Amino acid sequence: MSPHEHAGHEHAGHAHDEHDHDELDACIEACLQCHVVCTMTAQYCLTQGGEHAEVGHVGLLLDCAEMCQTSANFMIRGSPYHALTCGVCAEVCRECASACRAFGDDENMAHCADVCEECADSCERMSSTQAASDDDDEA
Repeated sequence: MSPHEHAGHEHAGHAHDEHDHDELDACIEACLQCHVVCTMTAQYCLTQGGEHAEVGHVGLLLDCAEMCQTSANFMIRGSPYHALTCGVCAEVCRECASACRAFGDDENMAHCADVCEECADSCERMSSTQAASDDDDEA
């Protein structure tokens, strides 16, 4: 059994159906992929120099990478707070995607933006799904 499978079934003390489990796994994978891509893109930007290597831009890439790793870790552990980290992760990913898109025709930056947008979409779904589930629990 993978850590994803275990976390999905134990998540926040709720039994999840297969759809929720699949969505959780997809979000974990999107976060891990974004972590890797943003880390590699930060390295790429430092080698490119100039605007690519501006402190604010490289810092945003590293913030995004770390937030994605943290969000994935919260989901893998089945933390009841993962919806919060997913919400923040989505926000940081959107900012990172926007910053990367500003580099125009740079293929590496466009790829990073695409991965960040995919992660943001997945984290937004996970955050809103959990928020709806919490509302149901309170009813």
